[in-house]
Amino acid sequence: MIRNAFTMKLKPGFEAEYKKRHDEIWPELSKLLSDSGIHEYSIFLDEQTLTLFAFQKLEDGFEPSKIPNDPIVKKWWAYMADIMETNDDNSPVETSLREVFFME
Repeated sequence: MIRNAFTMKLKPGFEAEYKKRHDEIWPELSKLLSDSGIHEYSIFLDEQTLTLFAFQKLEDGFEPSKIPNDPIVKKWWAYMADIMETNDDNSPVETSLREVFFME
């Protein structure tokens, strides 16, 4: 498995709504992510900066280019666009993070 981490940004005042939407994540989206090779997906919120820190484990051979083209993902992005910083296609603005330490 490959460990992957990135940040995103929440708009002010939407902390509770962001959590609510993820507590009610669509089953078809969860299935798509899992079937695509994404496991142990966690998102943490820094409440002072509204930075979202995401961590996930990806199966070896995970193909990231498939996810953005799926209609379920596009629908989720549109659903989340009002509460997050997004790109023109509604995808969240993500900043990849480089791993500098790991301890098992």
